[in-house]
Amino acid sequence: MTDIDKLKELFKNQELLEQALTHKSWLNEHPGKRGSNERLEFLGDAVLEFLVSKEIFTRFPNEEEGYLTALRANLVNTQNLAILAKKLNVGKAIYLSRGEEEGGGRTNESLLADTIEAIIGALFMDSGIDAAEGFIEVNLLPEIEEKVKEPLKDAKSRLQETVQSKSLPAPKYQVVQESGPDHSKDFVVEVSVNGKKVGRGEGKSKAVAEQEAAQKALESHYL
Repeated sequence: MTDIDKLKELFKNQELLEQALTHKSWLNEHPGKRGSNERLEFLGDAVLEFLVSKEIFTRFPNEEEGYLTALRANLVNTQNLAILAKKLNVGKAIYLSRGEEEGGGRTNESLLADTIEAIIGALFMDSGIDAAEGFIEVNLLPEIEEKVKEPLKDAKSRLQETVQSKSLPAPKYQVVQESGPDHSKDFVVEVSVNGKKVGRGEGKSKAVAEQEAAQKALESHYL
């Protein structure tokens, strides 16, 4: 039995799994057959973030919000989700256009990570939150023990790695607003990648605002 066969066994409605595996490029060659996985990816992203947040909130009762945010980001980032997709051989099962496949779509980390999120969204729609949680518990939560042993990378470092992996220029941070007295200033920072604004953050220092802007960029779907 292949990993995809095992995945199929989790679903009552196989059409939901097929949609989760359908990249938008495939629709160009098969118009009207079914929708792409983009809506399921949107849902799965939210479900994944909620369930991982709940787990680490419960498991680390004495840690502050910043630590929990960094740990969650290190668990559900593109690289980690792509690694899971490769373990499950998801790339072989994705419905892609010929052009996307020839361009390396089956090994594209961003595409693979998006597909994992779509699978989680499909599981939620198929069988509810418990099914999605079971999948995450088996496939992602065991990583927690290893992640807490490593230095957790901050948002700016992770954003830098993300843009490098896509061969994009380094992020640029710009203070767009500064207010308040000298002893208690508030800063608003925007971060741009390749000329496009991808995140905005606020803080009592430029460094804090930059970290928040980077985090917002990572959470967006611009990259």
